[in-house]
Amino acid sequence: MAKIRTLVVDDSATMRGLITAALNRDPEIEVVGAAGDPFEARGMIKALNPDVVTLDIEMPNMNGIEFLEKIMRLRPMPVVMVSSLTQAGAEMTLRALELGAVDCVGKPTTATGTAEALAEVAEKVKTAARASVRTKADAPAAPARRGAYLPSGDVVAIGSSTGGVEALLTILSQFPETCPPTVITQHMPATFTASFAARLDRASGAKVQEAVDGAPLEVGKVYVAPGGATHLEVVRSAGLRCRLVAGDPVSGHRPSVDVLFRSVAQAVGDKAVGAILTGMGRDGAQGLLQMRQAGARTVGQDEASCVVYGMPRAAQEIGAVEKQVSLSSIGQSILDLASARR
Repeated sequence: MAKIRTLVVDDSATMRGLITAALNRDPEIEVVGAAGDPFEARGMIKALNPDVVTLDIEMPNMNGIEFLEKIMRLRPMPVVMVSSLTQAGAEMTLRALELGAVDCVGKPTTATGTAEALAEVAEKVKTAARASVRTKADAPAAPARRGAYLPSGDVVAIGSSTGGVEALLTILSQFPETCPPTVITQHMPATFTASFAARLDRASGAKVQEAVDGAPLEVGKVYVAPGGATHLEVVRSAGLRCRLVAGDPVSGHRPSVDVLFRSVAQAVGDKAVGAILTGMGRDGAQGLLQMRQAGARTVGQDEASCVVYGMPRAAQEIGAVEKQVSLSSIGQSILDLASARR
């Protein structure tokens, strides 16, 4: 099998060396070049035709965001962003993911963190090589619907991973201020989820926030699972509430989509709608099946609109998905299924 030809772009010679060595240790990856700035990288992309680029966000002459915009406009290809795990880094990384970067990895700050991050970057590169990358139109999000929507009392649960930033922005931009209570698990580093919730909030008619333990599920509100140390569940306790539960990764992830969906199946039953979106692996498939078996309505993102058709495929194959829908239609489909007028 041909190796994944990768170009490393970082202004730090030390970081270029560390990333290159880590990637070359993986038998499925070959680093074909390393560039210190976007101008050097542009020539290497033309000459070497890599399968994947790893791209630092903060560089001299032209930052990674500007360079990514040019790549996605002129030669769309899989890009993995390497970002500092800071508030400013989170904002820029989310912008990169909106523009079409497949995934992101945090730049290590300690010796222990270096080993973990470098192991992660190889997995991200392999995922990116399988991604479907398209030209991104940098257009404003569609306006959310206002006023006319009547929720039915259902709870909406959504799970996503690679490609989920774009997908969730598309879906929630269609949500009105009276949307059903909605809980979301998106695989994302802990330092990014608060910024991501704020970005979704600006795009949606609903109020979007990072979930906190004990928060009541209310009409017009969307709750995003915090990254890192806990899983998000829905429980019955004087009504329906968010619960954050410490525990080991489930289906390879913390927070896990399976954990969220299973809790919704148990606490909400047939008064729920579940949606599984783009992402690598199988997280969420079994949980969505439990939701459907409990009487919930379920949808999955179709292959053509997925960045990575892994999680929806796994759910489709075991019968968890009632119907497959393109990304542009999922938001409306969810609202229709959770409408008092359906």
